[in-house]
Amino acid sequence: MRIRSLRLSIAVMAVAATTATTGVASADIDFGSSGSSGDMVVTLVRHAESLGNTSGLIDTKVPGPDLTSRGRTQADNLAVQLADKNYDCAFASNMVRTEQTAAPTVAKQDLSLNVQPGFREIEAGQYEGTPEAEAMSGYLQAPIKWLSGDVNARIPGSIDGNEFDGRVDQALLDVQRRGCANPVIFSHGGTIMFWSMMNADNADTSKLGTDPMRNGGRVVLEGSPQKGWTIVEWVGHPDLG
Repeated sequence: MRIRSLRLSIAVMAVAATTATTGVASADIDFGSSGSSGDMVVTLVRHAESLGNTSGLIDTKVPGPDLTSRGRTQADNLAVQLADKNYDCAFASNMVRTEQTAAPTVAKQDLSLNVQPGFREIEAGQYEGTPEAEAMSGYLQAPIKWLSGDVNARIPGSIDGNEFDGRVDQALLDVQRRGCANPVIFSHGGTIMFWSMMNADNADTSKLGTDPMRNGGRVVLEGSPQKGWTIVEWVGHPDLG
């Protein structure tokens, strides 16, 4: 399922509208170091263990809960594992757990952390606060349909696949516009898995059941918003303690 050209047109128009509003000259928006289709290596990292995870309840509201003590240890260990990746930019969603997870990596690599709301978790709508154990029969029913091309499926009280995919696409356009070629982005399990599976040309949707993103897991993709994406690494079960 690929509807990239339509989504990209919408995202580009939105960036242009923002540019016009802020008075930034269009020439200043170069969409990356290699022109409008500059290739990128994007690393999407799921946050470490949070109090929301240990509660066993779906928690997608902003700003959300803090990391647990174990989660903070995981974040420290993650920074060590990622130390040789030489990221040039760092981003996190506007949720506390991603920003706290990012902090050790950002400090270790001497980066500034940019908060980008577009990378937040998929809003649960009417399933907010329900047991995570019931997600496959509730919260995730619509996202599962997105993977088969039914992007009009809507989570009750929340977003549909077009809105979710367009939001993440535009966030990545913003990353590219900033000239980032090797960014690390701290996000959420659902956001990472479903966006990657909806957009990568080699996505294996069976991983949703066989190798889902655990805390601190990551997906690395190569490509660009203009050319599309290919998954080059999927680490669903990291060893972070």
